[in-house]
Amino acid sequence: MSLDKRKKAFVTLGKFLQQFKKDQIVKKDNVPHNDLFFDAFALQIKRAEEYNSWFTQENVLFSIESWSNALTESNIEKWLESYKIPDTANKTIAVIMAGNIPLVGFHDFLCVAITGNKVLAKLSSNDKYFIPLIAKYLEYVTPSFKGSFTFTEEKLQNYDAVIATGSNNTARYFDYYFGKYPNIIRKSRNAVAILDGNETHEQLEALSDDIFRYYGLGCRSISKVFVPKGYDFDNLFKAVYKHKEIINYTKYANNYDYNKAVFLMSLFKIQENGFLMLKEDESYASPIACLFYETYDDLSSLKKKLKADSEKIQCIATELSIEDSVKLGTTQRPKLWNYADNIDTIEFLLIS
Repeated sequence: MSLDKRKKAFVTLGKFLQQFKKDQIVKKDNVPHNDLFFDAFALQIKRAEEYNSWFTQENVLFSIESWSNALTESNIEKWLESYKIPDTANKTIAVIMAGNIPLVGFHDFLCVAITGNKVLAKLSSNDKYFIPLIAKYLEYVTPSFKGSFTFTEEKLQNYDAVIATGSNNTARYFDYYFGKYPNIIRKSRNAVAILDGNETHEQLEALSDDIFRYYGLGCRSISKVFVPKGYDFDNLFKAVYKHKEIINYTKYANNYDYNKAVFLMSLFKIQENGFLMLKEDESYASPIACLFYETYDDLSSLKKKLKADSEKIQCIATELSIEDSVKLGTTQRPKLWNYADNIDTIEFLLIS
């Protein structure tokens, strides 16, 4: 199968996914194989929260809509234009996927499939229904894909390279078992924001979206902010108020109550507004319903610190001039060319 056919297949997938938006789900007449897949996909969206209570319909649809916006012909062409991707490839790539947010493993699936390789996937039990359904849709769109996608719960065997995503603890396990193969092994990372106190209310509201999307469970969720000494958090608290209803979600509320109790019993100083806690802490990974913060004296010193800690950071959001940063409010909408851990997955697949 040619690269061009693979590209077109994913463009068609993007058009299929465009039917499922946060505002409404609408079946269109001109989407291939809709009669077979639309109802099944809509049902899976409806039932997702039954299998994983963090996968609310709003968050699932946000993820699907983000991918539908990414999978356009112009985006795919821009993404792949600098690579020399052959029409055929004979490698089988084992992909061990995380399940912290909906479709979190899809980019790895996409990279393997678009380069013409075979996917041998072990799905997380927290997110094991959407990607196999997408794979089946692609097989109908482009029958040449048949035999290219395998999903297993058994021990992985007969593969040429590995892409594995997990925590710092599972990364040691992955390294032990897969170290002899070409591999990408991802550890825990978090997103951070840098503020200087000059942000507008709208910019801080955008930051709040980065904080609360997926309940803070994504590696691109803002878990920590860096602020200048003497920073007044009142404006930030006012901006995050748009997300006040999040405390009505029982699982989030339980985490809020538990973590607040732990902090208070430990005599930690916190600021809170009834649904978000602020705690000064040097760590990058904050618990659910908590945002860590750290103060800085000058940007040059902060840049050095962030560079030294780069292996802990997935992305940096700010309105300041910081190399490789993104704007506030955009961390949860990565482009096709924004690779996890800044490791070029396509390049890895081409040389492995």
